Amino acid sequence: MPLQNRVDPFGQIHAVTARGMFMGNRGGCFHRDDQTLKPTHWASRQWITCLLDFKGRKRTLMQPGRYTELFFLDEVTSLAAGHRPCYECRRSDAIAFRDALLARGVYTKNPGAGELDDAIAGEIQVRFKGYASAPTCQPADLPDGAILSLNGAPYLKWDGLARLWAFEGYGAGMPLPVQAVCLTPKVTLEALRGGYRPHVHPSISQPGESRSTH
Repeated sequence: MPLQNRVDPFGQIHAVTARGMFMGNRGGCFHRDDQTLKPTHWASRQWITCLLDFKGRKRTLMQPGRYTELFFLDEVTSLAAGHRPCYECRRSDAIAFRDALLARGVYTKNPGAGELDDAIAGEIQVRFKGYASAPTCQPADLPDGAILSLNGAPYLKWDGLARLWAFEGYGAGMPLPVQAVCLTPKVTLEALRGGYRPHVHPSISQPGESRSTH
């Protein structure tokens, strides 16, 4: 049986066999010694997205008392779920993300990691606690890389089209709906608007699609 460690764009964690492009964590350990998850699926607001391979480090998943490893289809999935780029293993991406926010005027000076965590993971935690819901939106106004929900299903906006999200990859492009629910947090949307280019699963570039990943 696969471990419950694959994250969808809503931030929910599942046990599926599909693999992903990135791993990450939510600031510590929230699994039991038998590798099942505790009721609260985070340990702090330090929700980060990491490389699968960094400096040859190897570790056994879900070790007792160690941080709970999570996995994502791609970066846009992790961004929608409330994670940000890691400043250690993805430093250049983390700086690019921060600089995009500065370019948009969201911050007037370099924000600290904790400040970003409070804004981004904090927004998702508020949703999980039931104090707020993901906002409605007009998808035409969202930047590429945002993930929206239509009738409970997640779609990635990419090249002006909506692509159905799945743990295995993306479906064919379809016209954007007039209205939907935006899953990607507000601050992350501003980073995308400010020029941050997220990593997207290769299924986005099937024949007939015009844009490749980086």
